Amino acid sequence: MTNAFPYTQIRIARPTNQLEKVVDFYKNGLGLTEVGSFTNHEGYSGVMLGLPTEAYHLEFTQHKNGDPCPAPTKDHLLVFYLSNQEERDLIAQRLFKMGYGEVEPENPYWKKHGITIEDPDQCRIVLMELPYHEL
Repeated sequence: MTNAFPYTQIRIARPTNQLEKVVDFYKNGLGLTEVGSFTNHEGYSGVMLGLPTEAYHLEFTQHKNGDPCPAPTKDHLLVFYLSNQEERDLIAQRLFKMGYGEVEPENPYWKKHGITIEDPDQCRIVLMELPYHEL
């Protein structure tokens, strides 16, 4: 058995009952690009958001009949690493203006270089000022 990673793409999929608000948060707030979408596919509609040159993205789906969509714990996070504090603060300010404020992270590590914000479904993201390789 080889240790090679044979996958060509990674998708993180999450249901929501607020598709338009969630897409607005990640697309207009965070600045991710819409890389695909679908409408009423067997009752589901969805939008994929990510970086167009990368083989990973987020998918948000909504069923026409809804779903309870309970929020995960406060320590389930999507962490976005930014190359500097100015970029991090620019995105955070854009989200603040959209009505999303900073929340206290469950793990104090994230507060050291990051800003934690809840999306419309109360799922948390962290905007980190350090590139991953410097951790």
